[in-house]
Amino acid sequence: MNATTLQTSGESQRRDTVINVRLSRMLRDLIDRAADVLGKTRSEFILESARTHAVDVLLDQRLFTLNKERYEAFIRTLEAPPLPNEKLKRLLASKSPWEK
Repeated sequence: MNATTLQTSGESQRRDTVINVRLSRMLRDLIDRAADVLGKTRSEFILESARTHAVDVLLDQRLFTLNKERYEAFIRTLEAPPLPNEKLKRLLASKSPWEK
């Protein structure tokens, strides 16, 4: 899954799956009021909220922690430029995929 996939709202994709959810009338009314404030349908509000939360959960999985020693080694590795080589030179001379 990439950032583009995570950012896609799903509006352009075919909707062929149904999710049924049972909830209290009070929660349904709360969702309906919030959706109405935003000018959205209940389904639009629920799908957008669920998608946003799903993206946040998945992006949070990219966070990692290191102790001081490992953090310093990680930073040294990031700051050490790679030695020039033919493959790196070709890569840097080529267009990015989004520029093609």
